[in-house]
Amino acid sequence: MSEASTLPFVSVIVPMRNEERHIERCIRSLTAQDYPRDQIEVIVVDGGSEDGSRGVAESLREAVPRLQVIENRGKSTASGLNIGLAFAQGDVIARVDAHATVAPDYISQCVAALKRTGADVAGGPIETRGDGPAGEAIALAISSPFGIGNAVFRYSQREQWTDTVAFPAYRRDVFDRIGPFAEIDGGEDDELHYRLRDHGGRILLTPAIRSTYYARRSYWELARQYFGYGQAKVVVLSRHPRQTRLRQLAPSAFILALLAFGILAAFGGMFILPLAAIAGAYLAASVATSLVLSWRSGWRHLPRLPVAFGCLHIAYGLGFLIGIVRTLLRQPVAMPREAEAP
Repeated sequence: MSEASTLPFVSVIVPMRNEERHIERCIRSLTAQDYPRDQIEVIVVDGGSEDGSRGVAESLREAVPRLQVIENRGKSTASGLNIGLAFAQGDVIARVDAHATVAPDYISQCVAALKRTGADVAGGPIETRGDGPAGEAIALAISSPFGIGNAVFRYSQREQWTDTVAFPAYRRDVFDRIGPFAEIDGGEDDELHYRLRDHGGRILLTPAIRSTYYARRSYWELARQYFGYGQAKVVVLSRHPRQTRLRQLAPSAFILALLAFGILAAFGGMFILPLAAIAGAYLAASVATSLVLSWRSGWRHLPRLPVAFGCLHIAYGLGFLIGIVRTLLRQPVAMPREAEAP
């Protein structure tokens, strides 16, 4: 029996919408895998792209014999993933975003990690890159613990069990046991992983699995993305309250503190001091982190990093607060269409 015949068939689902700049790079990274080509299928699920994304994907059919391009009328990332699951034939299901590329041994390392450790899900740390000055600063910001807390898949380089990973591979039976992705756009990964862990599942992070994520190119795009993430996180935590962590509440608490002391300061000068202390502490932490990152990566980033941190934290905090209001009013979360994980 050949080695290839003993390897599991792998389905890679790629949700996309308006990703003309990235989708070819993503698909070509999947065609360059060292895994047997007849043991891989790529399922691109297009959420109604209004640019040339679908045409680009369709044009690659000859290069990728097992490439499918499927319409996602629901348009959201979560619905696209579930449509992909319905078509997937693999014993292993991988999820890769159109904004990303993967290493040539990505699939083989995913399969090896699942087999070696018995994990239900395996993924690796992502390298984040940016286009242009703002994009480079944004990439540094969202790869920093100060920027995104203890999301270890952003920066850890050691193998460990964790609560979530980006661009992971799943054993097929994960979805048979706990069901598909929840329709929480921007929070579907976290919700599924929390649900899996509630059922005793294990999620592995290993540096052997390598991928690259391309960050947003402007502060406005970053703010829209993380505003949506903030809203989605409320929905996820409302379903899994035991997963709530202080780091998830910190941005919204910071905004509420600034707002409260700002209003009080308008009526009494004694409140200016705590307002200045809170704002000053945040600014000091932001500048200090920016100095360290600029020392490591280039001083040209120094003026832009505090702006990137501010956009990220304020947008997420505002989104979280809006998400609380929407949840209380039982309104659906409105996720910006171009915002996708991670």
